[in-house]
Amino acid sequence: MNLAVFAYPFLFITLFFESFVLVTLLSKPARLARKRIPHASQPTVAVIVPCFNEESTVTDTCKSLLALKYPHKLLEIVLVDDGSTDGTQKAMAHFAKNPRVKIIRKENGGKHTALNVGIKATTAEIFGCLDADSFVEPDALGEIVSSFTTPSVAAVTAAMSVHRPKNILEHMQNAEYIFGITLRHAIASINGLYVTPGPFSFYRRSIVESLGGFREGHKTEDMEMALRIQQAGYVIENALRARVYTKTPRTILTLISQRTRWTTGFLRNMFGEYRGLIGNRRHGALGVLILPLGLSTIAGSILLFSVSLFELTRAMIATLEIRAGIPLTYAYLPGIPSFDWFYFPTNVFMILGILAVLISLTIIIIGKRLSRTEGPLGLGLVSYVFLYGLVVPLWLIRSATDIAFGKKRNWR
Repeated sequence: MNLAVFAYPFLFITLFFESFVLVTLLSKPARLARKRIPHASQPTVAVIVPCFNEESTVTDTCKSLLALKYPHKLLEIVLVDDGSTDGTQKAMAHFAKNPRVKIIRKENGGKHTALNVGIKATTAEIFGCLDADSFVEPDALGEIVSSFTTPSVAAVTAAMSVHRPKNILEHMQNAEYIFGITLRHAIASINGLYVTPGPFSFYRRSIVESLGGFREGHKTEDMEMALRIQQAGYVIENALRARVYTKTPRTILTLISQRTRWTTGFLRNMFGEYRGLIGNRRHGALGVLILPLGLSTIAGSILLFSVSLFELTRAMIATLEIRAGIPLTYAYLPGIPSFDWFYFPTNVFMILGILAVLISLTIIIIGKRLSRTEGPLGLGLVSYVFLYGLVVPLWLIRSATDIAFGKKRNWR
């Protein structure tokens, strides 16, 4: 029996979704968003930087915020030390005399508590969050503010990529993040965003306060807040050219740990307080398309990986069986390798998989161009093709196992 037939529905779903993203980029709302220019009104803005043991990065993060092209009298930076045990407090002290910087130290309580303390420390109309390992372009805030076009816009996300990727894993993540730039831009045009990432997402203060502030949200407070915003009927926008750069895991183990937290947070939020959003037509594309696709993607990725692994194992066994009947002198003597296209495995499963990869690469290239993100992308594309599909199932399987057995991990 060919097990690949069980994977075909998920491959078709992948192709459908990727095609949907490309078509949505051509829609009127997406085109108008790309033409959006900064408007004259400039509200008061605060950027909250929650820190826990970030002595090596918080200085550069704060410097990038001070370089933002925004009226100084309207911009405030709030550094919140969430009970760090390293030299974070000392690093923050370098900015103590800057009138635009406010420094707060509190006992450790998690990122959501640091954000809530930061909100109470400012009266700004719009506030944002920047992780202490992230850095922004000088014009990013202007792009963000121009996206708060109507009172119904509760939050705005930025265009995020990896800060100076060095090893192949970081380049792979950079390609993934730029894929996310295109994805967020397209989905925002139909109000389908369900996460406001920590690096430079902004919120309308009055709406967040009316919703009760940030919660722990299964260690994914940014996702929980976005889902609560959507549940309340507000809009989450995306600023395509508000560029922010973040540092990412440099090893497989830390990457799996980070993504397991994200995935279990998504699943626990979905199967918990926000399960009513799934399939709910009142929430438009988010309810009937985006969230169901998100859940099916997790299941489909695990299945595709399992089928691919099974097929690979079966092919290896078949090869060994064939070689077992060939004389040793012919089977193992070195020779010049050759390739014949006649033997290329052109089955439907392979063709659909290749097509899905090609569309993914197209989406990444489009994201880089639309967001005007600088830096080379060649190594990122190569590593994305050959490495991404191998590591994603590792954290998806781990997340699914944690959910099934109710396991909660310590993320610090």
